[in-house]
Amino acid sequence: MARVTRQEPQAPPLRTATLQRLERLAATLTRRGLDASLVVPPGRVPRLQVGHPVARLATDVYASRCQDGAWWFWWPWAERIAAEGDLDIAAQRIEQLLAQPPAGG
Repeated sequence: MARVTRQEPQAPPLRTATLQRLERLAATLTRRGLDASLVVPPGRVPRLQVGHPVARLATDVYASRCQDGAWWFWWPWAERIAAEGDLDIAAQRIEQLLAQPPAGG
């Protein structure tokens, strides 16, 4: 029999919870000097577009809740960046990726 999951009556909708986490990460990234823009397309998964002002590189970052209930930040290629509570670690890893010289050049 399939397990039925019920949300708590006071729990925020999943989309709102995702946006709140991305907004907190955006604030941390901005303090580090990176450009961060929240993208919320109708009917699609919200994401954070992050750019490095000097290296002129950019990437998207997603936030998602895992089956165990823990939230993580994710790269677009479905690799974890850091747990949502580790904003400084997530920001550091994103900044490191964007500061790297392009491959092959």
